[in-house]
Amino acid sequence: MPPAADHADHWVSPLVRASAAWAWRLLLLAGAAYVIFQFLVFFGVVVVPVALALIFTALLAPAVDFLDAKGAARGGAVAFVLVLGLAVFGGILAFVVNQFIEGAPQLVDQVTRSIEGARDWLINGPAALSRDQLNLAVGTFTDALRTHQAQLTTGALSTAGTIVEILAGAFLLLFALIFFLLGGRNIWQFVTRVVPAEHRARVHEAGAAGFHSLAGYARATSLVALVDAVAIGSGLAIMGIPLALPLASLIFLGAFIPVVGALATGFLAVVVALLAKGFVYALITFGLIVAVMQLEAHVLQPLVMGRAVSIHPLAVVLGLTAGGVLAGIIGALLAVPAIAFGNSFVRVLTAKDPTARTEALERQDGPLVDAEADEHPHPS
Repeated sequence: MPPAADHADHWVSPLVRASAAWAWRLLLLAGAAYVIFQFLVFFGVVVVPVALALIFTALLAPAVDFLDAKGAARGGAVAFVLVLGLAVFGGILAFVVNQFIEGAPQLVDQVTRSIEGARDWLINGPAALSRDQLNLAVGTFTDALRTHQAQLTTGALSTAGTIVEILAGAFLLLFALIFFLLGGRNIWQFVTRVVPAEHRARVHEAGAAGFHSLAGYARATSLVALVDAVAIGSGLAIMGIPLALPLASLIFLGAFIPVVGALATGFLAVVVALLAKGFVYALITFGLIVAVMQLEAHVLQPLVMGRAVSIHPLAVVLGLTAGGVLAGIIGALLAVPAIAFGNSFVRVLTAKDPTARTEALERQDGPLVDAEADEHPHPS
């Protein structure tokens, strides 16, 4: 007589048994993913700076390797590239702040005229509001601000705590970036020692392929961001929109979040155009931003990003959405680099052909010379 369990399975459809087997395994994987995600969130102050340091390493490592190949000391090359990079970033940031400070009085005057015009339109236009009604609305808004002053103060204190965390994260980012540039390949070799010896070489190759894709993503994103900033900034300058150059700089920084970054920062340009020049110029500015986004989506992304990182646009959009929902702006910023790294890592790790890494990378970004990489170590 068959065992009770086998007898019970006899009455269950094979499709149901297969579905149940898949279900508990998927639940186990989902639980593991949830635990890992909570771990990353708990240590986010450490994880995020290290992840950003890897992206910056992918962007700066070729310059360090070039100086190293020309005979410069590795430490000196790292110091020179870091100082130059900080000078460029600091210069852009200082330029943006300075231009906003210089252009603020002009913008305030234009906004004041716009508000006065809106007041006259509300009183003398179709709305036909009385001055008493308008003054009452302004007074109600002012009273609401005073009523919620305590909450605003609490928010300011929370913001101050956030600034402290940002400064600590920036210090950790710089510290990690220095050591990644100095000896990232040695660090990765040390990490792979936890893998069994028979699989260690394949994991090492998979990490190298992932870092190669990450470097291609960093370079391609920088080029796309520059094109977005130049195109939109030139249009703003031609139309005479105030703060055109600092707005273009913000668009450059925002474009490092694919698809939505430049559009979100470009919305600020639409607001400035609306306040300074009126509805028609705001509409033209919006059309300019949409046109540049179309250029990016149909020309730059396929030619530049598609060559550097073989990721389907749907995967990019889904990754951005999931990253934004789970971790806000930081999640949206790190989602696509993580997908780019994981795509190449998993593809090489699961490939049957030991030479799959080289072939995969040649399809993406031309041949990769491993001998050169070994001679000039970088994170991989």
